[in-house]
Amino acid sequence: MPGGLVTEPIRLLLADDHPVVRAGLRAVLEVETDLRVVAEASTADEAVELAAGGGVDVVLMDLQFGSASSGVRATTAITERPEAPHVLILTNYDTEADILAAIEAGAIGYLLKDAPPDELAAGVRAAAGGQTALARRVATRLTNRMRSTGTELSSREVEVLQLVAAGLSNADISRRLFLSRATVKTHLVHIYTKLEVDSRTAAVAAASEQGIIRSW
Repeated sequence: MPGGLVTEPIRLLLADDHPVVRAGLRAVLEVETDLRVVAEASTADEAVELAAGGGVDVVLMDLQFGSASSGVRATTAITERPEAPHVLILTNYDTEADILAAIEAGAIGYLLKDAPPDELAAGVRAAAGGQTALARRVATRLTNRMRSTGTELSSREVEVLQLVAAGLSNADISRRLFLSRATVKTHLVHIYTKLEVDSRTAAVAAASEQGIIRSW
């Protein structure tokens, strides 16, 4: 290096419940001389614990661990700590519900698992430097949302509709989101109006087709 400057490698924590995925990511990332995988987590709780222990610059976080979609909660737990590592989401899901939840939880970037190795490495470097890293499809969704004319669902409406798609009743959603039942009903009315539908089933179908929420 010029002037004898030595740059420390970016230290990575891989958080994914599939050992094969973690092994593949390690193989791809460690080809890069400035990237080093220093820890792996197979559960969201383990990721939070390892990130809190220090020595990590970037956490590559999956959204779903087994049957529990806990990557968002883990991201919140990691990023709310002082001097926390940056969290870069790496997942198969590109719905608005997942993207918005991850960003609101504090993720600095959102990449998809079909990203080519050079794009993945570039995203990690950007995240380590405190810069946003977004997959092209994700960036397009967010750009379209920003350019909307008021007919797009709000982040809360997306959250409500995702829970409807998961089979929760209005009472369940009320308890989960700490909202009154009247507020949940109001959100549903706005959702029906914006999607031009007249039922929960139709709303879920329309939002799934448009990539707003994840199909269960």
